[in-house]
Amino acid sequence: MTYISLGKQRAEDAAELFRSVFAASEGGEEGALIGDLARRLLTDTPTADLHAFAAQDGSALLGVILFSRLVFDGDERSVFVMGPVAVASPAQGRGVGQALIRHGLATLAAAGVDVALTYGDSAYYSRVGFAPITEADVPAPFPLRFPEGWLGQSLTSARLTPITGPSRCVPAFDDPAFW
Repeated sequence: MTYISLGKQRAEDAAELFRSVFAASEGGEEGALIGDLARRLLTDTPTADLHAFAAQDGSALLGVILFSRLVFDGDERSVFVMGPVAVASPAQGRGVGQALIRHGLATLAAAGVDVALTYGDSAYYSRVGFAPITEADVPAPFPLRFPEGWLGQSLTSARLTPITGPSRCVPAFDDPAFW
């Protein structure tokens, strides 16, 4: 397994991975929604606002994670939100996702990103350093349907302190359906 930075040239492959993984676990409608989100993130987001990583075996994508910028009006820290995340069904349960997330977080830290956020399963994401946060401490771009899934971590030696909002996400995520 190798890790690569993913660019626009693999957008359709990544979108298909997200579509198939989410369709298998959440149904066809969710698969289509998340597949389209991944495609739009990869094709429409400026390079400076997106970090995309994949684990691959040969040319086959085993997993993909996307990090897109969040801008906070009252804070100069560099903040990226991780999502969506998908691991191909045959590769699940083998540590591919956690290893890929660790690779992505280390790469972001080396690039000077201060904070990583995500919105998901705290039991899973706590394994890679994420901890629960509140919308009062780190405002989300839209009200969260599941606030217990709002997670963050500092990528510097400083602990994560409150971030002054409001926040703005990249256009592909600018829809309350994702929050």
